[in-house]
Amino acid sequence: MVQRSQKEGKDQGRSCLVKILTGFFLLGGWILFIFLEVPHSLAVVDRIAAIVNEEIITLSEVEMRARPLLEKIQTEDRIEKKRMSNEVIRKVLDVLIEERLIDQEAKKAGMKVTGKEIDAVIEDIKRQHRASQEDLEKALANDGLTFERYRKEIEKQILRTKVVSWAIKVDPPKGEKELREFYQKNLDRYRTEEMFRPGHILFYVPKEASPQEVGRIRKKCEEVLERIKKGEDFGQMALLYSDDGSAKDRGDMGFFKRGELLLALEKEILKLEVGQVSPIIRTEMGFHLIKLIERKGGDPLPFEEVKEKVKTDYLNQEMEKALKQYLKGLKEKSIIEIKL
Repeated sequence: MVQRSQKEGKDQGRSCLVKILTGFFLLGGWILFIFLEVPHSLAVVDRIAAIVNEEIITLSEVEMRARPLLEKIQTEDRIEKKRMSNEVIRKVLDVLIEERLIDQEAKKAGMKVTGKEIDAVIEDIKRQHRASQEDLEKALANDGLTFERYRKEIEKQILRTKVVSWAIKVDPPKGEKELREFYQKNLDRYRTEEMFRPGHILFYVPKEASPQEVGRIRKKCEEVLERIKKGEDFGQMALLYSDDGSAKDRGDMGFFKRGELLLALEKEILKLEVGQVSPIIRTEMGFHLIKLIERKGGDPLPFEEVKEKVKTDYLNQEMEKALKQYLKGLKEKSIIEIKL
């Protein structure tokens, strides 16, 4: 096997920066390179979230970027929801601060992006999604964006990638031994696809349910869980009490891959051993009990089979470490005021 040159390794590392730095915005079923910002007309009357070296970040910018993440929070617990929302806002604000710092470095260095570079990224996006210019503009319009604004956002992202690519130097792995060590430490990344088969009992809670009714439904769930713990059959309990469509199959939902099941349920089922039953899980649908009936897959793939992926993952990790250090350095030499 011909060994890859050190230069090729560095080039591969640089290409990883695009993945690390690029913001993904789901639009009309496409993943597009974009960072949305608030129009200046809105920012004038907006509340200030932070000041980065005399440059303002508005609350609207933070909220706009945070919105898709906030919508994914799945909990009925108000205190927990507020805690999670605040954490999202803090993280989003930190990302916006880092973007401002990188933008300021680009300005200092006099870096520019050519029209050809922007065109190349857009053509690549269209090619990946087999889309025409008309398809792209239609998708943007559906989300209230103009093509010109989209080009500006892509220009900013290319510029940020250029700055970090110029500032960060990461060497490729010294040899196969280093790659094998990385493979062993991160073995969970290199397994056959894992599938799990849950049993499910749902105690449905109507949205308009009173606190008393919610309490009554939870008590019924607790009673059923207690009966299962004492040895009664989970499938029989599902048949008798579950409000889910799987009740007719004694709660058996069939096999799922990771990411296919409701997040709150998947999170719990991944903690279970085969045959175990979860504690009560609360979602907006109601109260759930989950049993892990069967698990398959998840076997380690041979190193030689995943060697190229291991190389890419290794370089990505080193890039992420270097990027964190670079951003830490920028923050330390900057004046940053958080106003939230």
